[in-house]
Amino acid sequence: MAEEVQPHPVGGVDYPETFQQLLAWFPDDVSCLDYLAGLRWPGGFVCPACESSRYWRTAKARWMCADCGRQTSVTAGTIFHRTRTPLSTWFAAVWFITSQKNGVSALGLQRVLGFGSYETAWAWMHKLRRAMVRPDRDQLSGVVELDEVFIGNETRGKAGGAKDNTAAMVAVESMPGRKLGRVRMEVSPLAGSAALVEFAQRTIAPGSTIRTDGARHLRVLSDLGYHHEYFVGLTSTLPAHVFLPGVHMVASLLKRWLTGTLHYAASQDHLGYYLDEYTFRFNRRTSKARGLLFYRLLQQAVGTDPHPLKDLLKPSESDDFT
Repeated sequence: MAEEVQPHPVGGVDYPETFQQLLAWFPDDVSCLDYLAGLRWPGGFVCPACESSRYWRTAKARWMCADCGRQTSVTAGTIFHRTRTPLSTWFAAVWFITSQKNGVSALGLQRVLGFGSYETAWAWMHKLRRAMVRPDRDQLSGVVELDEVFIGNETRGKAGGAKDNTAAMVAVESMPGRKLGRVRMEVSPLAGSAALVEFAQRTIAPGSTIRTDGARHLRVLSDLGYHHEYFVGLTSTLPAHVFLPGVHMVASLLKRWLTGTLHYAASQDHLGYYLDEYTFRFNRRTSKARGLLFYRLLQQAVGTDPHPLKDLLKPSESDDFT
C-alpha cells in the first residue's frame, strides 16, 4: 500500500502568515494544544497503548482513549513536556526565532519575551535547536562539495579573547549557475580523520558526485559508491577555494552568523546544535513564507524529546548530531 502523501501546508490555513495572525490564532493554551495535536497526530489521535482512534477530551485537556481509558497529553514526551509557561509564549518564541532570517540570540529572546532570567531563554533556544534537524531527513545528492573548515569559538574567561579552533565537516550541494543547494554540517571529532568519510556516507546519497581536496584518506569514496573528483595541490590549476566554492561560501556565512547573531557565544560543547540551527536556516533561506518555518519547527518539536536543563547544560557524548 502506497504511503499517504501529506498536502503541502497553506499560509493562512495551516499556519499564520503574520504576527497579528499568530496572536489571533493562539490566544490561550487550548488553541495551542489543538494546533499541536494536529501536528503530532495528522491522521487523527491514536492511543499509544491500544491503538484505538476513539477518544474524548477531558477537562484537563487530555485525550482519553474510549477503549482502554488511557489519558494522553499532546505535549508529553516533547520539548513542551511539563512546561509551566503558557504555550502561547512558546509559540511566540518559535515565531520570533523563525521569522527573523538570522534568528535571535538568547539575550534577544529574553528581552522580547520578558523572561526573568537569561537561563530560561538559553534553555528554550537549545530545546528548539534540538528540534531543528529531522533524523530521517533526505540525503544530499547530485554534485556535492565536501570538506572540513575551522571555526573559532571565543573562550570565555581567557584574557585577550583567546579562541579554540574546532573542525566542522561541511557538505553542500553544488547546483548549476554557481548556486548552492542544501547543506549538512557536523562537528568533527578529529580533523583530517576518517570521520569525514563516515560523515559523507551518512549525509550523501550513493551515486552522487563528491568533490574534495586531495587528501588521500578521502580517495576511498570512489570505492564506496560515489563518483569522486578531487584536486591535488600544486598540480591543480585551481586553488581550493575555487574548486570548492560552495564549502568556502557556507563556512564564511556561518562564521558571519556566529559573530553577528550570537556574538561568539557558541561554546564548543554546544557547537553541534548551533550548526543544526544554521543548517535549518540555510536550507530554508529562499522561503518567502516565514510562517512555514514556524510550522515546520513546531512540527518537529512535537517529535523531539524533552531534554531537561541538566542535559542541556552538559550535553552527553552520546548526543547525536546526525
